[in-house]
Amino acid sequence: MVEPVRTLVLWCPDWPVVAACAADQVPAHRPAAVFAANRVVATSAVARASGVRRGQRRREAQSRCPELVVLPADPDRDARFFERVAAAVEELVVGVEVVRPGVVAVPVSGAAGYFGGEEPLIEMLVDHVSGVAGVECQVGVADGVFAAVLAAHRAVRVPPGATAAFLAPLDVRELDQPGADRGELVDLLRRLGIRTLGAFAELTERDVASRFSADGLRAHRLARGRFDRPPHRRRPPPELSLRTEFDPPLERVDAAAFAARSLAGRFHAGLAEHGLACTRLGIYAGTERGEEFARVWRCAEPLDAQGVENRVRWQFEGWLRAAEPGARPTGGVTWLRLVPDETVEGRHLQTGLWHGAGATADEERDGRAARAMVHVQGLLGPERVVTARLDGGRGPAERVRLVPWGERHQADTPANPLDRTDPAWPGRLPAPSPATVYRRPVPVGLRGESGAEVVLLGRRELSEPPRAVVLSGQPRAVRRWAGPWPDKLVRSTWQPDRVWMQLVLEGSGDEPEVALLMAADLRTEAPQCPQCPQWTIEGMYD
Repeated sequence: MVEPVRTLVLWCPDWPVVAACAADQVPAHRPAAVFAANRVVATSAVARASGVRRGQRRREAQSRCPELVVLPADPDRDARFFERVAAAVEELVVGVEVVRPGVVAVPVSGAAGYFGGEEPLIEMLVDHVSGVAGVECQVGVADGVFAAVLAAHRAVRVPPGATAAFLAPLDVRELDQPGADRGELVDLLRRLGIRTLGAFAELTERDVASRFSADGLRAHRLARGRFDRPPHRRRPPPELSLRTEFDPPLERVDAAAFAARSLAGRFHAGLAEHGLACTRLGIYAGTERGEEFARVWRCAEPLDAQGVENRVRWQFEGWLRAAEPGARPTGGVTWLRLVPDETVEGRHLQTGLWHGAGATADEERDGRAARAMVHVQGLLGPERVVTARLDGGRGPAERVRLVPWGERHQADTPANPLDRTDPAWPGRLPAPSPATVYRRPVPVGLRGESGAEVVLLGRRELSEPPRAVVLSGQPRAVRRWAGPWPDKLVRSTWQPDRVWMQLVLEGSGDEPEVALLMAADLRTEAPQCPQCPQWTIEGMYD
């Protein structure tokens, strides 16, 4: 049985809200809450005083607190702002582990001995973090990270050997900490009548192993205050940026290319010494006339030395040969700085023994095309070379998003939690999508059997069956049709903004039969019929 390590945990309450308010400069007296998937995931103390609670829907939260500031969830932002808290703790204690943004843990034995005990250490940490990082925090000490986190939530110091007694009366829901993903286990325990950690700890390990999964067995050991891991020591990040001076200043691309080769090699070697590789490279340069230029490169794969050299050389080509006067240096480049804005572990760079042996012809062609695209980015800028990506949306045109070439998919977290493709959008156009989607919908007329324009009488009812589509004054007969249906699910008292229809037009002469996706914008009236919606062709099926 693994004995838990005596651990100190520093916890910043409501950290997602604290970080979001700091990023958006929301005053502390304003009630605020962070939302994900339209539900509250964190609230400020002011918002809780007005009745806002975790798990509430946005409408319910705003009904309880109309002045509530709504903030989006952003784990990257939370981690970025929490770095100063971790750095402040590192100034006093060695071996800090960031459990998650808002929580840091550290083995307490050495630090407590240095500062004269656990109580002086706690007081010093709270004062130091508050003064340096400017945030409120609570500290808890117990045997093991799990118990120390719960102790920090209550701002208590559990005496050595008393962890099991401290955990026993706590609700079994405490097992479902962020990142643990034990919601199903907790629900099952509560259905079995096990409501506290102490009741769960009273079960024998053999019974737990026979009834629950391996994670259930680990949770049982946590409830007993036994099984835990020591904090992973967090080392302060080394200085990985590289700066070099040029004398005489660089004014030609060939000289810049020669300098880029040596600089890129040293930059990559410095990262490799720490087991890292760069995936987001910042290139900064200054001229003899005081001008400064900057460009950040997003890279789909970690950069090797050749990749760093290429981007530096291409960037110099873009700067020194820029057509716009404001984008071109007026003097020679006197200094250059490379900054690894984002890094990953270096093992992601490992390739086959023969460096590409076994790569297919398609892979080689893809590699050459990717290098060419990146080269063009060096001349035009990263945002000028884009690729299409399928995203969330109801219509086919809405689901296409253009992003800079090389930008990683996982870095594209939309601001709207619903803006993604995995869940089904209410009212989204069902598969298959049109083979041709028009950037600008084509206005047409839709006539019925009487020759009059077809009018929507309700969300799903037409004034008469459609019989012809009129494009540029020429009618085409409708052979089959389906719809209409609204582009979003609405209540009976609401009206959608748009409805969809699918039609098959008869062939005539040399024109073949064609299937169309049409839409009616209920906010726009047709010029020939003020009471009729404007019908448009959104796409064409094969």
